[in-house]
Amino acid sequence: MGTVPTKRAILRYSGIFDFDGLYAAVIDWAKNYNFMWHEVDYKHKVPNPLGAEQEWKWLLTKEATEYYAYEILFTVHSYDLQEVSVEVEGKTRTLTKGRIYMFIDGKIITDYAKKFSGSKFKEWMGKYYAKAYDADTSDQWDKLHYRILSLHAILKKYFEMQTQKHPYKGYLREN
Repeated sequence: MGTVPTKRAILRYSGIFDFDGLYAAVIDWAKNYNFMWHEVDYKHKVPNPLGAEQEWKWLLTKEATEYYAYEILFTVHSYDLQEVSVEVEGKTRTLTKGRIYMFIDGKIITDYAKKFSGSKFKEWMGKYYAKAYDADTSDQWDKLHYRILSLHAILKKYFEMQTQKHPYKGYLREN
């Protein structure tokens, strides 16, 4: 079993946002692309006068083929979180004010089902298979990398940090 990491996507935002909406956007994206979502870690530190500090780790996993699996790890760190009441379209809503840093790391796991482990012959076959399907690994890397960029663009749009269109939409010829 080997892993092939993708490039890290980083998002930093400071201002007022709807954290519940952000949480729902990530889970909704995961459901749309058939990823399993797990909350790996959650930390809440004692608030200081500026606000609370929180950390989350979310893991999204998917079996892409019989040989490849995808993992996307979100590391979210927020500072100075305070709940604020904001009037939106005549209604009062409770939103979150603070700074948020998101790191999105993806990786491809080869032979995730461990079909090529357990004996020397199976391990030899696994090395042969990995060499024979090296181009497919590159293709899988591209798919995962552009999915992460698509998710990154959705999050930037959520925080109103970019235009309504992004250059990677439709790259994988999906909806």
